[in-house]
This record gives sequence, C-alpha cells and structure tokens, in this order.
Amino acid sequence: MRTPIVLTAAGLAAAAVAACLMPGPPQLGRQQTGDADLAAAVRAAVGDPEGLRGLAVAVVDGDRVRVAGLGDRAPGGPPVEPGAPFEIGSITKPLTGMLLAEQVAAGAVRPDDRLAAVLPEVSGPAGEVTLAELASHRSGLPRLALDSPGAMLRTWWAASTAGNAYAGNDVDRIVAAARGVEPDDDRGTVSYSNLGAALLGQALATRAGVDYPELLRRDVLRPLGMTDTVAVTDDGRLPAGRAEGVTAAGRSADPWLGAGYAPAGVGIWSTAEDLARLTAAMLAGTAPGADAATPRFDAGGDRRIGYGWFTSRHGDREIVWHNGGTGGFRSYLGYDRGAGRGVVVLANSTRDMDPIGLRLLGVRGDAASESIGLDGWIGAALALTLTFLGGMSLWSTARRGRDRVTVLSDAIWAVVSLGLGHRLGDWSVVPGWLWPLGAALAGAAVVPAVKRWRGLPLVAGASPWRRWTGAALSVAFAGLAVVVIVV
Repeated sequence: MRTPIVLTAAGLAAAAVAACLMPGPPQLGRQQTGDADLAAAVRAAVGDPEGLRGLAVAVVDGDRVRVAGLGDRAPGGPPVEPGAPFEIGSITKPLTGMLLAEQVAAGAVRPDDRLAAVLPEVSGPAGEVTLAELASHRSGLPRLALDSPGAMLRTWWAASTAGNAYAGNDVDRIVAAARGVEPDDDRGTVSYSNLGAALLGQALATRAGVDYPELLRRDVLRPLGMTDTVAVTDDGRLPAGRAEGVTAAGRSADPWLGAGYAPAGVGIWSTAEDLARLTAAMLAGTAPGADAATPRFDAGGDRRIGYGWFTSRHGDREIVWHNGGTGGFRSYLGYDRGAGRGVVVLANSTRDMDPIGLRLLGVRGDAASESIGLDGWIGAALALTLTFLGGMSLWSTARRGRDRVTVLSDAIWAVVSLGLGHRLGDWSVVPGWLWPLGAALAGAAVVPAVKRWRGLPLVAGASPWRRWTGAALSVAFAGLAVVVIVV
C-alpha cells in the first residue's frame, strides 16, 4: 500500500507546482478606447475573449468612420488605441496589386508582361510568369523561396521560437532564389504564393526606379493620407507605441522583417484609422489603383480574385476583402460596396479575425463560423503529445529500464518535453489544466525510477560507446530544446 501513496503524493506535488505555471492563451481585457458603442458591438462579435490580447477596429458607414480599441497592447501594458500600429501582414498584397493597377493605367507595364521583362535579374522559368499571374496567385510559384536545407531549418527555428521567419530575406536573396524555382502544375489556378507577391512588388519598384517602400508611400499611402502606415526593413525603425505580437500559447512574438518580402506583407505596420482611409476610398472607388479590386479570375468556391483583392459571395452580398497573419498578429479588411460599409480588424494575437470582421459586416451563419484551422490542430497535437510523452516514456523506462543512462536521459526529456508543450502548444484549443496532469504523470514516474536506481548498472546492452554516444546526443538535443523554450 505504501507505493501507491507515494506515487499519488509525488504526482500531486508535481501537479501543484505545475498549476502555478499552467499555460493559457491571452485573454481580451476590459480596457477600451474610442467609440463605446462600437466597442460593445465588437465584444458581441468576438464572443469568447480567449485567445485575444487586444483589438483595434474601424467601421466605415458611408461618410461616417467609427474607431475603437479593446484590450491591451502588451501584457500589463497600456490599452489599445485606434491609432496603435499593428503588423498587418498580407493585407499588403492588395496594396501591391493596386500598384500594378496604377502602373497599368499609366502605361508603364501591361498585365501580361513577363516578370523577366520588368525584373531582368529573374531568369529561367520563373521569369516567364506574367505580372497578372503574380498578382492573382496563379503563377504556380511556391509559397516561399526555401532554396536550401539551411533556409528550411531557419524557417522552422523561427516558427518554433516565435522569431523572425523572414530574417535575411533581402531583395537580392529572393531574386537569386527565384532563379532556381519554376512554376508547378498549378500555374493558371489560384495557389497562394508569398514569393509571387514579393517578386511582383520588387518588379514594379524596379520599373519605377525606386525601392518598394518608397513606391508604396509615393503611389498609394501619401495620396490617401495614410501617414501612419510604414514599411519597416530593420528593427531600429519599428513604430513607437506599437502593439506587441503574441502567439496562441501566450508567447511574445518577434516582428517579421525582410525587405525582399515587403510587398507580400513582411515588415508592414498600420493602424485601424489609416486602413479605414483605404477602406473608405475603395468603397468610393477613388483609391489609387482601385481597379485592382475588380474580380478577374476564379478562386474556387464562391470566390474570385483581382490583383490581390478577393471577392466572396455570401448569399446575395459580395464582400471584397483580404486578411493577414504574422508571427503574433492577425488582421482583416473587408467591405461591401452595395451596402456602403467596410470594416478593419487588427489583433495582436494569432486568432483568426475573419469571423469577427464578417459579423461586423452583418454576415451571419456558416460564412462567419469559427473553425480550427490546420495550424490550430497542429498546435493542439503538439500540446497533447509533448505534455504527456515525456512522463509516459519515463514511466516505462523506470519500470523496465536496463541502465541508469537510459533512466537519466528519459528523466531529462520528461522535463524538457513539458517545457516544449508549454511553449509550442496551442492552449487556445487544448485546455491548460491538462498540462499539470502531464506534470503529475512525470512526477509520479520519478518514484519507480528512484526505487530502481540502485539496482541498475551504469550502462547495459549495446556496446558502451554506443550507449554513451546515444546519451550524449540525447542531452545535446535536450539542450537545443531548452533554447527553444527559453528564447
């Protein structure tokens, strides 16, 4: 009877300690600024506040613009104000499409111009795609230019540590990478490509004789009075008073910076107030390059796409829109020209903003239903697997382990896997109280490990050098995992 009592006590002790560190998603606070009625409508559209840190929202109704901020810019920080800068991510792609429409109208380029004719540095098959194909995601180019195992490893590392996934991707690098890719069999159908949008923007900038940030500022932002929208290419130029991005696990996320991918939405910051100016001008048809929103190509289902802008049908209504997402931000901009209404929703969290934006536009039912996307399911699987895997492995090894090296290695990984689950899991999908249960399992597994320790040899089974090499590699990988947890 003594062993079950000890096991229970060890598990409860571990769970009690873990409960103090229990993971959880961010929560939308009660702070609010701006239009009180709009803030109340936003809270009603949000429903469950879990998974949100702060929101900046603008609603355009004809000539009337209302703005509001909810929650905070950072944990324990000041409240979100409608003028707070957020990363807007891929909402930039329609802006790049508007630059194309402007240059087409001016006769500087044609939609069917080949990329290589405008950006001669891109040779090979990628240079054969047209500007219109790039603007409408029909180029067949890959989503990203992961041109080497090192690039793939860096992207994985950034995703694991909530770091900058686009570090080092300057203009020269993406142009060089483009020379090594070719369109796949999806060319001619809509297949989302950040690389394609980036190459389009860099090509238009080359034709204009300026860099992309200056082209965007000169031809779209300045005419619309969007003085608070900036393209940031290094962290020394990040806007003051900005919101801090946060992951689904509540972890602070680094800003995304990479000048080559700026036309696709990397390093672009804006405010709800500024994007309301864009929305109002698109509703009125007076924005520079507004023709980019004209739906030209089938995008599947009830969607069509122009140059960057999607148009979706919801019953008898058509919504022109785009959304965005970075390491710690989500965004949505949509408008209904028939109703004369548009919305902007910016969030410093990774919860999808499309349902909230659609509800504010008055779209109900399935179109505005929230579902867990692929990223959410991956995060949920990581949370469950990593939380319980280490404890289960240690329990099995403690009862059947052949030597001390194995027991010690599994004990280290029991702790490390808990840390990884805490950091990488999506705790907006998986309830946080499961994490202390994983800690309880690991704590209980320590009891049989300690009981068997004295009777176990240092190493057993395979030749000693193999066992020591395996143990060293295990500790090395555990050290790498600790870096992921801490960084």
